[in-house]
Amino acid sequence: MSDKQLTTVESEPIADPGLPAHLPRPTDVDEASEKRAERQVATLYGVSAVFTLLFCVSYFVFDVGDDPDVFLGLGASNVFLGLTLGLALLCIGVGTIQWARKLMADTEIVEFRHPGGSSPEDIEETLGVLFLGTEESGIARRPLIRNSMIGAMALLGLPAIIALRDLGPLPGDKLNNTIWTKGMRVVQDVDGKPLRPADLEIGQLVNAEPEVFFEEEDGEPLYEGVKLNAAKAKAAIIIVRMKPGDITAAKGRENWGVEGILCYSKICTHVGCPISLWEQQTHHLLCPCHQSTFDLADNGKVIFGPAARPLPQLPITVDDEGYLVAQSDFTEPVGPSYWERG
Repeated sequence: MSDKQLTTVESEPIADPGLPAHLPRPTDVDEASEKRAERQVATLYGVSAVFTLLFCVSYFVFDVGDDPDVFLGLGASNVFLGLTLGLALLCIGVGTIQWARKLMADTEIVEFRHPGGSSPEDIEETLGVLFLGTEESGIARRPLIRNSMIGAMALLGLPAIIALRDLGPLPGDKLNNTIWTKGMRVVQDVDGKPLRPADLEIGQLVNAEPEVFFEEEDGEPLYEGVKLNAAKAKAAIIIVRMKPGDITAAKGRENWGVEGILCYSKICTHVGCPISLWEQQTHHLLCPCHQSTFDLADNGKVIFGPAARPLPQLPITVDDEGYLVAQSDFTEPVGPSYWERG
């Protein structure tokens, strides 16, 4: 081949062969095949729903703990929970693949890239393609597939809800109460010494807690180890003393203090930080975590920061020996706010 012929060949670009001719699938030309594929997809979604329900049944049927049920040498609960949830997800995946391969339109679409933002024409065209894809998928005109898919996927929420139960025991009304009871003495948290009004000076703050012992009840200890410490931490308080004339007691709280001595929860109502930064001149209590500020002379009212409710106040009085004691438990939950709180 001469140089002239070689130059001519190289200067001519290879023609674009284009897309291969579209070959129809059996489901495109045979209505019976189309209906059979539709039933197959719906069946897979239905089987997925069955496995999801079996997951829920397995959660409650098989025992776990000290004497668990065993299957093939393994914990039956783990085996069947994993197996049923895995098969439920697998059936949804296989059903969706079958739907796409056999029933959705399979013609290729070419979209050329363009720089910058989309023009109004492109946006309109894209929406048109989206609506076309929705139409070609058949989801609108195939209610059997659509409804079975929605049902199978909706049921997948049940395993998630049930699995959340394993995060720990439900709190019940434990968040509403502390171990404070009527007549329980207030003691310093460092040495456990009971407090009398004369022990506090105006402007002073003392960290305190309830006086709790390892009492016996029918031969069994009332509190044990960590449980006692957790209960005392939840009931932690601060005692402050101010001039009685500076206190603005809410209705019904006129007798909640003793000679200007008031008692509040030590747990911030924002996220539960321990709080004891006391400004005696302003009667403000500041949380060190997020700067929530409470006015202890005005019923623990929030005056700054993210805390959403006042600091709970513990009603106190003095007993026959002149020691500070609780009149009752807190009248509202202590600690951070939560959605079940009334």
